[in-house]
Amino acid sequence: MKLEGGIGNRRDFDENFESSPLVSVITVVFNGAATLEDTIRSVLEQAYDNIEHIIIDGGSTDATVAILQKYDNSINYWVSEKDSGIYDAMNKGIQIASGEYICILNSDDFFEYSSAITDVVNQFKSYPESSLVFGDVVFVEPSNIKETIRYYNSRKFQPWKLRFGWMPPHTASFIKRSVYNQIGNYSLNYTIASDYEFFIRMLIVHKFSFSRINKVLVRMRAGGISTSGFRNSFLLNSEIVKACKNNGIYTNLFFVLVKIPFKILELFKKPKENF
Repeated sequence: MKLEGGIGNRRDFDENFESSPLVSVITVVFNGAATLEDTIRSVLEQAYDNIEHIIIDGGSTDATVAILQKYDNSINYWVSEKDSGIYDAMNKGIQIASGEYICILNSDDFFEYSSAITDVVNQFKSYPESSLVFGDVVFVEPSNIKETIRYYNSRKFQPWKLRFGWMPPHTASFIKRSVYNQIGNYSLNYTIASDYEFFIRMLIVHKFSFSRINKVLVRMRAGGISTSGFRNSFLLNSEIVKACKNNGIYTNLFFVLVKIPFKILELFKKPKENF
């Protein structure tokens, strides 16, 4: 069916069929035919029984739409149409999502193991005061997804570290729908750091509680917009300073750059197996 000038489809789920909380996984993509199928399959392979997968494509010109059509019966909702960038696409997905918990899993990323979402839901049940649950991420070589090139260990994260440029790994974060209802969606005033700004609003301004799973939840191909090149790195750090300032938090570029040696050390760390 036609959707706002694009093409797309929706597969409804039975809200009364499953007793477990609905988890919405939102995937945003643009010309991601080379990797999107891995993302879709990692969602389909999850052992958890109540997942809603939403895919927002920005009007790709490669084979992305063909892949979406191939998995049409397995995706709850997908659309292919022009948008205003990655965060606009995320916001579209959030508006559509029906789940109690929402995860943004981009088209370069995939879940590390089949019970990842089960573990997250159990964590929410064990810590019901938590509005955010996150785990760790490994960055892998795009041409060899078994080769870990960086381990993003979130174990020592605390909200005060946001002013120094540290944040939970966004792609391994599950956020209660009620958080978005209360504080809004991702700002379109940032090119790269809108997820970072969202964490500031969630964890510092509104002081939502969080908990962490001591496991790698997501495997992420290196080379995305926030991890590729000096120019993007400079833009990211500049936007981090801007995001702090816009939320009344003092920082400066020097504070943010202090994290660089610690990120270099991540290149030498290895995650433990989840199996």
